[in-house]
Amino acid sequence: MTRKSHTAQYPDVQPHLPPRSRGVIALFEENCTVCMLCARECPDWCIYIDSHKETVPAATPGGRERSRNVLDRFAIDFALCMYCGICIEVCPFDALFWSPEFEYAEEDIRDLTHERDRLRDWMWTVPAPPALDAAAEEPKELGAARKAADKLAAAEQAAREQAEADAAPDRSTDPATENGQQPDDRQQQEGES
Repeated sequence: MTRKSHTAQYPDVQPHLPPRSRGVIALFEENCTVCMLCARECPDWCIYIDSHKETVPAATPGGRERSRNVLDRFAIDFALCMYCGICIEVCPFDALFWSPEFEYAEEDIRDLTHERDRLRDWMWTVPAPPALDAAAEEPKELGAARKAADKLAAAEQAAREQAEADAAPDRSTDPATENGQQPDDRQQQEGES
């Protein structure tokens, strides 16, 4: 009551949104494995997923063929969505994210069902996650990856040193080369005395 009222000049001036605001749900299609967890857990049943199975040939000779799900359709009906975020939380492969986009109004309610192309376009508006606390523990995945990389680097270094040792001539076992003398010099010295 003690401050002057401020009128937002929207749409001429865009509002300042909090960094992790909930606008729409964006899809990162490459991470989606069509596990259907998001559609099953959605309380409004507003996520529609269609897929088919493809056979992947064996990667190595004598291996067996594998089958995998391929995403055909991923759509969200934002006329039904209540923006609870359950689908984003249950996704085990980080395929769904909150985007701060909020300008997607339509004249017809049937146009609020957005397909995967539109959801993918919104993916590029998702802000980067906040930086980790400097005093926080390193994530287990990074620690395991670093340990594996260090082990591989140590094995490569050991193999390189072994190859250098094998390539260098071994002079220490030849008695003629002791004291830095060549075999011909030694025979000459023995003949002179």
